[in-house]
Amino acid sequence: MKDGVKSINLKAMLASERGELGDSLITVVAIALGAILMFIFPLMSISERTDDVSQLAVQSATDQFVDNIRTTGKITLDAYEQYVETINATGNSFEIEMEIFQLDENPGVKVTQAEMTKIGENVYYNIYTSQIESKLTESGRIKLKEGDMVSVTVRNTNQTIAQLLRNFFYQVSGVDSYQIAGQKSAVVTVNGSNFDN
Repeated sequence: MKDGVKSINLKAMLASERGELGDSLITVVAIALGAILMFIFPLMSISERTDDVSQLAVQSATDQFVDNIRTTGKITLDAYEQYVETINATGNSFEIEMEIFQLDENPGVKVTQAEMTKIGENVYYNIYTSQIESKLTESGRIKLKEGDMVSVTVRNTNQTIAQLLRNFFYQVSGVDSYQIAGQKSAVVTVNGSNFDN
């Protein structure tokens, strides 16, 4: 009979220990969830807002830079450096891709009755970022003609806090993932050679 009582007491004692262990586990999980709700989600929300503000600043700077090129017909080293400084002021690093589609100055050489205004008569050649930066470094400006086209695309190369948190929580990753980007294209409306400044 004593063995039966000891067996019942031992089972009761083990059951109470399991209950205490279960209660402790629930408490730890509740504290962890509380910490996530109190600290991580607000941090994620603030970092998302910071990325939104940076996105707006980069897109606005890109729009202004391309519109300036469109209306003046030239790209100056000072304007380019100011643009780079403005987007870097967001605290991120960026990759800038520029492309100029320059209208061939003499498209009618191969055809006897060519007109610049005819569709299909115009021939464009491209100048890319490294060539543009090289020309700006050498001469300080690039003059464009009416009808030339300019395209600027910029995207961040670093990982923002919002991206890091998102990747941690959702396991979203990728080499080409970027959060902050800007893109603008325009057709030049004036001849840059008409302006001396």
